Amino acid sequence: MHFKQIHTLPILETERLILRPFQIDDVPAWHLMQQDPEITRYTGDGGVVSEQEMENRIREHVLGDYKKHGFGRWIVVHKEDNCIIGFTGLKYIPDMDVVDLGYRFARKYWGQGIATEASIAALDFGFNELELEKIVAYIIPENIGSQKVLEKLGFTYVREFYEEDELEHEYALTAIEYKSQK
Repeated sequence: MHFKQIHTLPILETERLILRPFQIDDVPAWHLMQQDPEITRYTGDGGVVSEQEMENRIREHVLGDYKKHGFGRWIVVHKEDNCIIGFTGLKYIPDMDVVDLGYRFARKYWGQGIATEASIAALDFGFNELELEKIVAYIIPENIGSQKVLEKLGFTYVREFYEEDELEHEYALTAIEYKSQK
Protein backbone atom coordinates (compact mmCIF):
# COMPACT_ATOMS: atom_id res chain seq x y z
CA MET A 1 0.00 0.00 0.00
CA HIS A 2 1.31 3.40 -0.94
CA PHE A 3 0.60 6.46 1.19
CA LYS A 4 2.33 9.80 1.35
CA GLN A 5 4.48 10.14 4.46
CA ILE A 6 3.56 12.94 6.83
CA HIS A 7 5.41 13.91 9.98
CA THR A 8 2.65 15.26 12.20
CA LEU A 9 -1.00 14.26 12.37
CA PRO A 10 -2.90 17.53 11.92
CA ILE A 11 -5.84 18.78 13.94
CA LEU A 12 -8.97 18.81 11.77
CA GLU A 13 -12.15 20.81 12.30
CA THR A 14 -15.65 20.31 11.02
CA GLU A 15 -18.77 22.34 11.73
CA ARG A 16 -19.37 20.60 15.09
CA LEU A 17 -16.18 18.68 15.79
CA ILE A 18 -12.46 18.92 16.47
CA LEU A 19 -10.41 15.87 15.47
CA ARG A 20 -7.05 15.88 17.21
CA PRO A 21 -4.33 13.35 17.99
CA PHE A 22 -4.84 11.18 21.06
CA GLN A 23 -2.90 12.13 24.19
CA ILE A 24 -2.26 10.10 27.33
CA ASP A 25 -4.35 12.69 29.23
CA ASP A 26 -7.36 11.39 27.26
CA VAL A 27 -7.21 7.95 28.90
CA PRO A 28 -9.65 8.61 31.80
CA ALA A 29 -12.34 10.10 29.53
CA TRP A 30 -11.84 7.39 26.92
CA HIS A 31 -11.95 4.65 29.57
CA LEU A 32 -15.17 6.06 31.04
CA MET A 33 -16.84 6.07 27.63
CA GLN A 34 -15.86 2.43 27.06
CA GLN A 35 -17.85 1.40 30.16
CA ASP A 36 -21.06 1.49 28.10
CA PRO A 37 -21.58 -2.04 26.69
CA GLU A 38 -23.61 -0.64 23.79
CA ILE A 39 -20.56 1.30 22.60
CA THR A 40 -18.30 -1.78 22.61
CA ARG A 41 -20.98 -4.22 21.42
CA TYR A 42 -19.73 -4.34 17.83
CA THR A 43 -16.07 -3.47 18.26
CA GLY A 44 -14.49 -6.90 18.49
CA ASP A 45 -11.76 -5.60 20.82
CA GLY A 46 -12.77 -7.38 24.00
CA GLY A 47 -14.89 -4.64 25.55
CA VAL A 48 -14.10 -3.02 28.88
CA VAL A 49 -10.51 -3.14 30.08
CA SER A 50 -8.74 -1.44 32.99
CA GLU A 51 -7.65 2.17 32.69
CA GLN A 52 -4.02 0.96 32.73
CA GLU A 53 -4.70 -1.46 29.85
CA MET A 54 -6.45 1.35 27.96
CA GLU A 55 -3.38 3.54 28.44
CA ASN A 56 -1.13 0.70 27.21
CA ARG A 57 -3.31 0.24 24.11
CA ILE A 58 -3.23 3.95 23.31
CA ARG A 59 0.56 4.14 23.81
CA GLU A 60 1.27 1.01 21.80
CA HIS A 61 -1.33 1.12 19.05
CA VAL A 62 -2.54 4.69 18.57
CA LEU A 63 0.60 6.66 19.42
CA GLY A 64 2.65 3.84 17.89
CA ASP A 65 0.78 4.27 14.60
CA TYR A 66 1.55 8.01 14.63
CA LYS A 67 5.27 7.22 14.96
CA LYS A 68 5.35 4.34 12.45
CA HIS A 69 3.01 5.63 9.76
CA GLY A 70 2.50 9.34 10.47
CA PHE A 71 -1.25 8.92 10.92
CA GLY A 72 -3.85 7.03 12.91
CA ARG A 73 -7.06 7.54 14.82
CA TRP A 74 -8.09 10.99 16.10
CA ILE A 75 -9.88 11.69 19.35
CA VAL A 76 -13.09 13.61 18.59
CA VAL A 77 -14.13 16.60 20.69
CA HIS A 78 -17.64 18.02 20.38
CA LYS A 79 -17.22 21.80 20.06
CA GLU A 80 -20.47 22.79 21.75
CA ASP A 81 -19.97 20.48 24.76
CA ASN A 82 -16.15 20.76 24.74
CA CYS A 83 -15.85 17.10 25.65
CA ILE A 84 -14.39 13.93 24.17
CA ILE A 85 -17.16 12.02 22.43
CA GLY A 86 -15.25 9.29 20.59
CA PHE A 87 -12.71 8.65 17.89
CA THR A 88 -12.47 8.42 14.14
CA GLY A 89 -9.67 8.03 11.69
CA LEU A 90 -7.51 5.85 9.55
CA LYS A 91 -5.37 2.92 10.60
CA TYR A 92 -2.84 1.09 8.45
CA ILE A 93 -3.15 -2.68 8.89
CA PRO A 94 0.18 -4.07 7.67
CA ASP A 95 -0.71 -7.77 7.53
CA MET A 96 -3.65 -6.96 5.23
CA ASP A 97 -1.88 -4.02 3.52
CA VAL A 98 -4.96 -1.81 3.81
CA VAL A 99 -5.95 1.46 5.44
CA ASP A 100 -9.08 1.09 7.55
CA LEU A 101 -11.61 3.77 8.50
CA GLY A 102 -12.84 3.35 12.05
CA TYR A 103 -15.04 5.31 14.43
CA ARG A 104 -16.70 4.95 17.80
CA PHE A 105 -18.84 7.48 19.65
CA ALA A 106 -20.64 7.95 22.97
CA ARG A 107 -24.25 6.83 22.70
CA LYS A 108 -25.53 10.35 23.49
CA TYR A 109 -24.23 11.41 20.05
CA TRP A 110 -25.67 8.57 17.97
CA GLY A 111 -28.19 9.41 15.26
CA GLN A 112 -26.95 12.99 14.82
CA GLY A 113 -24.70 12.52 11.79
CA ILE A 114 -21.56 12.77 13.95
CA ALA A 115 -19.97 9.57 12.57
CA THR A 116 -20.61 10.74 9.01
CA GLU A 117 -19.27 14.26 9.66
CA ALA A 118 -16.13 12.98 11.38
CA SER A 119 -15.56 10.30 8.76
CA ILE A 120 -15.78 12.78 5.89
CA ALA A 121 -12.94 14.76 7.50
CA ALA A 122 -10.90 11.54 7.87
CA LEU A 123 -11.61 10.47 4.28
CA ASP A 124 -10.70 13.92 2.91
CA PHE A 125 -7.41 13.66 4.78
CA GLY A 126 -6.77 10.11 3.54
CA PHE A 127 -7.53 10.72 -0.10
CA ASN A 128 -6.16 14.27 -0.39
CA GLU A 129 -3.24 14.42 2.07
CA LEU A 130 -2.09 10.79 2.24
CA GLU A 131 -2.95 10.25 -1.45
CA LEU A 132 -4.56 6.87 -0.72
CA GLU A 133 -6.11 5.00 -3.61
CA LYS A 134 -8.53 2.99 -1.45
CA ILE A 135 -9.86 2.92 2.11
CA VAL A 136 -11.66 -0.05 3.64
CA ALA A 137 -13.95 -0.47 6.64
CA TYR A 138 -14.82 -3.61 8.58
CA ILE A 139 -18.06 -4.05 10.48
CA ILE A 140 -19.94 -6.82 12.20
CA PRO A 141 -23.07 -7.45 10.05
CA GLU A 142 -25.48 -6.71 12.93
CA ASN A 143 -24.12 -3.17 13.19
CA ILE A 144 -26.76 -1.62 10.95
CA GLY A 145 -25.90 1.92 12.12
CA SER A 146 -22.33 1.63 10.85
CA GLN A 147 -23.52 0.01 7.65
CA LYS A 148 -25.76 3.04 6.99
CA VAL A 149 -22.88 5.45 7.73
CA LEU A 150 -20.60 3.63 5.28
CA GLU A 151 -23.27 3.63 2.58
CA LYS A 152 -23.85 7.39 3.10
CA LEU A 153 -20.11 7.89 2.65
CA GLY A 154 -20.17 5.98 -0.66
CA PHE A 155 -18.56 2.72 0.49
CA THR A 156 -19.67 -0.47 -1.23
CA TYR A 157 -19.91 -3.95 0.20
CA VAL A 158 -17.00 -6.17 -0.89
CA ARG A 159 -17.17 -9.48 0.98
CA GLU A 160 -17.74 -11.30 4.22
CA PHE A 161 -15.01 -13.13 6.11
CA TYR A 162 -14.22 -14.50 9.55
CA GLU A 163 -11.77 -12.75 11.85
CA GLU A 164 -11.06 -14.76 15.01
CA ASP A 165 -14.32 -16.72 14.62
CA GLU A 166 -16.40 -13.56 14.16
CA LEU A 167 -18.21 -12.82 10.90
CA GLU A 168 -17.29 -9.43 9.45
CA HIS A 169 -18.22 -7.47 6.36
CA GLU A 170 -15.66 -5.54 4.35
CA TYR A 171 -16.60 -2.31 2.62
CA ALA A 172 -14.35 -0.25 0.36
CA LEU A 173 -14.18 3.20 -1.19
CA THR A 174 -11.69 4.28 -3.84
CA ALA A 175 -10.31 7.78 -4.27
CA ILE A 176 -11.94 7.99 -7.70
CA GLU A 177 -15.35 7.05 -6.26
CA TYR A 178 -14.96 9.46 -3.37
CA LYS A 179 -13.88 12.40 -5.49
CA SER A 180 -16.67 11.77 -8.02
CA GLN A 181 -19.21 12.21 -5.18
CA LYS A 182 -17.94 15.70 -4.33
